Amino acid sequence: MANFCYNGPLMIRNILVIGMGGFLGAVSRYGVAVWIGQRWGRSFPLGTFVINVSGSFLIGLLMPLLTERFIVNPQWRLLLVVGFLGAYTTFSTFEYETGALLKDGQWLYAGLNVMGSVVAGFIALKIGEVIAKSI
Repeated sequence: MANFCYNGPLMIRNILVIGMGGFLGAVSRYGVAVWIGQRWGRSFPLGTFVINVSGSFLIGLLMPLLTERFIVNPQWRLLLVVGFLGAYTTFSTFEYETGALLKDGQWLYAGLNVMGSVVAGFIALKIGEVIAKSI
């Protein structure tokens, strides 16, 4: 990780920047999941699916922009990618919800969740990279 000092004031500042991003990402994740769940129901983990796909898109967009396209302070990557997207994306929740679907005998929904998340997330990542390179 560029410019991540393991002692001193820079480390403290980096930790605070990651923490701020993490707070915003976690709150955003909760808000999106609740809104989607209230609007479209919870029989399929659509909230987690949307969060994983949008998080994949955002990391595909931001990483090339922050590391290749524009010269920015490395703390922007810590804030947006490590902090915000680290808290916003929900792969562990995805795994748990897929397991719960299997436990409930919902094999079709579990398969759709796995295949849809992986394929749509990868497509979103690539779209983000293409957009980042065109900016």
